[in-house]
Amino acid sequence: MSQDWLFQSASALGRGIERGDIDPVRLTETYLEAIEAHPLRDRIYSVVTYERARAEAKAAAARAASGQRRGLLDGVPISWKDLFDSASIATEAGSAYLKGRTPKEDAEVLDNATKAGLVCLGKTHMSELAFSGLGYNPVTETPPCVNDPAAVPGGSSSGAATSVAFGLAAAGIGSDTGGSVRIPSAWNDLTGLKTTHGLISVKGVVPLCETFDTVGPLCRSVEDAAQLLAVLSGSSPAASVTPAPSLKGRRLLVLEEVGMEELRPQPKAAFESAVEKLAAAGATVARGNVRAVATAMPLSACLFTVDAYAQWHEEIEADPDLMFHEILDRFRAGGAFSGIEYVEGWMKLRALRADYLRDTASYDAVLVPTSPVLPPNLERLATDSNFYVSENLLALRNTRIANLMGLCALNLPTGVPSCGLQVMAAPFTEGRLLRLGAAMEAVLTPATNRT
Repeated sequence: MSQDWLFQSASALGRGIERGDIDPVRLTETYLEAIEAHPLRDRIYSVVTYERARAEAKAAAARAASGQRRGLLDGVPISWKDLFDSASIATEAGSAYLKGRTPKEDAEVLDNATKAGLVCLGKTHMSELAFSGLGYNPVTETPPCVNDPAAVPGGSSSGAATSVAFGLAAAGIGSDTGGSVRIPSAWNDLTGLKTTHGLISVKGVVPLCETFDTVGPLCRSVEDAAQLLAVLSGSSPAASVTPAPSLKGRRLLVLEEVGMEELRPQPKAAFESAVEKLAAAGATVARGNVRAVATAMPLSACLFTVDAYAQWHEEIEADPDLMFHEILDRFRAGGAFSGIEYVEGWMKLRALRADYLRDTASYDAVLVPTSPVLPPNLERLATDSNFYVSENLLALRNTRIANLMGLCALNLPTGVPSCGLQVMAAPFTEGRLLRLGAAMEAVLTPATNRT
């Protein structure tokens, strides 16, 4: 019976604890035993926090026994991407530059989760300093893709996704700067929430681009995403997500320009099938372009790389050989732009964000395939530089729309392996997005997959 817990949603496990059917200590031991026995454990977890997990599980069990649970997820074990500071535990962000770095305090979001009673199983591998959407990291480890052992899992929250997909955590917490929650969620058939920039604290989170960095969950259901959003933000425990009563009357826009370009056959077919299901369920689906998106995309080359290189150039240039050359090239690209170009880029982007919100105000959400491509082959990425660059840029293209436009966004599985549907909504409307997402989820994937 306990083995069944490994693939239940975090919310379902929380309800089991609430009913008294699940003991948090036994639940945590079940996950720790599964991690220990898994042949790919070391490719997924950078460190397993056995002592901390057991102590937190014991405390959760005591609260459950005394009727003092702190919320639905009290006692549920989850994983953390290795860029969240953890007291007395190495936090290295997938980089040789941070090898041995051991913070004295937890990141604010980890502290919030601990106060809410969640159990920390450990830290998961990630792309180097979070600067790749593919998940390939030859410096530390490259986690496996659940759907293709020869492919990469998506990044940069690669281990966060695979810890859940392989049944080694009830949920994973990651970060998203240009798609780093949504790409690995899509490629590993999970739900992933990119939150609005500034909504959740990044205090104690190793930065990449402070003007774009966000924190978000990778999990098994929209309900889980809502519960974890409340936990991470330190707000009151979330009530169960009530889906929109139906999709009837909901207005959805398929973004044709940019979002539907250069799609590989499988993601395209999966997306179109998903849109057909949403329309059949009553949603009104329009197709069109939003000028601001296509205009903003070229600004990425300056805004992301300048921010990232400004953050890390001293460490990088002190010893460039410590960094994988493809990541090194991406960082160094930021040194080619002037301060004038960077400031002008942000001036343009702020205006384009206002244009986007005006032009999409009549829609409940904007839809695109989460990734135009399937998970690329690991060996080819390692040996073909042109392939690496092209696949990384294409993989992140659609997710980057939400980051550039300052939106919140949700990846939903479509039921087709490694093919996700991205649902984008206005900034700071996570509550409405999650209710709409829950209604879409009920249409797109069987409830049995989210128990």
